[in-house]
Amino acid sequence: MPPSSSSPWSGQLARLAVTPEHWLENARQVPSPNHNARPEGEVSALVLHSISLPPGRFGGPAIEQLFTNQLDPGAHPYFADIHHLRVSAHVLIQRDGRLVQFVPFDRRAWHAGRSRWHDGARERVELNDFSIGIELEGDEVHPYREVQYRTLARTVAGLMARYPALTRERITSHARIAPLRKTDPGPAFDWAYFDRLLDDIQDQGRKCLAMVQCSMQGPDSGQGA
Repeated sequence: MPPSSSSPWSGQLARLAVTPEHWLENARQVPSPNHNARPEGEVSALVLHSISLPPGRFGGPAIEQLFTNQLDPGAHPYFADIHHLRVSAHVLIQRDGRLVQFVPFDRRAWHAGRSRWHDGARERVELNDFSIGIELEGDEVHPYREVQYRTLARTVAGLMARYPALTRERITSHARIAPLRKTDPGPAFDWAYFDRLLDDIQDQGRKCLAMVQCSMQGPDSGQGA
């Protein structure tokens, strides 16, 4: 289980910045050809996934190779069945917390597949059109690492600041939007702990903003001559 929100790490979190070109400043860029334009330019939801290639194994280049159409079908028996897929995510969070970005956030990555989501009064079936896809390197058996939770929370906080239509209520999982096909990120993912980390970052941001505003106003602010 991840440590509680009173962990020493909880006071050292800050949201990550998104550049004007829609890339994370802290991410290593590995451009994928698997993307296209968002039909309406909407960025208003986030889908969490998990991935390990081969299944249950971590590390190595296979995930990047899959998302860039370079996976060798002869490198592992499992790869023979998936090397032809044309898929991508916007971001991968590796087991050591490092970020890899494949697609800029204003573009439509190919991560959700056949999916459905009740968006207020309407049902939407093309989540790639308006969502960001984040892959956690992991599976449904092994616990995700503390550093992955921290990186995820910092990334999501930065995305919410950059794209105001993306709110806490619009963060979902692959399992929730495609329940007959997918189960990721699975029971190993601790949603409550992720929420606490996101709370910590947003509370810290509000405190910093209040301190800046107070310093700008000064002790005599609002007083008449």
